[in-house]
Amino acid sequence: MQSVPPPALANLSRELRRDAAVVHGDLTERPDCWDDRAGQGTMMDAEQLKSIQGPLKGKYREDPRSALITLRAEGRATGLACKVETGRALVEAGLHPATGGDGTAACSGDMLLEALVACAGVTLRAVATSIGVELEGARIIAEGDLDFRGTLGVSKDVPVGFADIRLQFDIDTKASEEQVATLLKLTERYCVVLQTLRSAPTVSTRITRGGAVG
Repeated sequence: MQSVPPPALANLSRELRRDAAVVHGDLTERPDCWDDRAGQGTMMDAEQLKSIQGPLKGKYREDPRSALITLRAEGRATGLACKVETGRALVEAGLHPATGGDGTAACSGDMLLEALVACAGVTLRAVATSIGVELEGARIIAEGDLDFRGTLGVSKDVPVGFADIRLQFDIDTKASEEQVATLLKLTERYCVVLQTLRSAPTVSTRITRGGAVG
């Protein structure tokens, strides 16, 4: 079985992104799912995927440092909202209605789940292509439970953040149960956002003065 690199490498080509069915316009309209039915995206077979990823794998084996890439997100706080540069558009994040927001700004919690769905969708398609599983359609849904008493400081006993996140893959395929099990196993293994949430990496914070001007 071919190994599949982390989905952070899914940006190695526009074609692979389309093949993963993460179309920006569709994702904006339906952030909870993606579907590759009816010719959405350009289909890619295992050989094409291998031809794209092969040189990268060789490069990373020869020079492990070249595989270390720092991803960066940036936003600007204005009032009770924060506008985040996404590379495609400017997203304005704000308070959830449960914490006093008016519902017009994107909730950061929703954005986290959307990132999980997008990453899982990319990984699912890449893995399926690599192991020869044909997907006629796929839908990914992420749900997370939040107790806003923690966020608002109502109760110190209630944690701040998601208490439980559920990721569901609803696929249309003629693959065997064994193949589907392998597909899920490898998708879980190589989904960057999912593994990041599960492994709880060390996150450092700092505050500076004057950097927000300009």
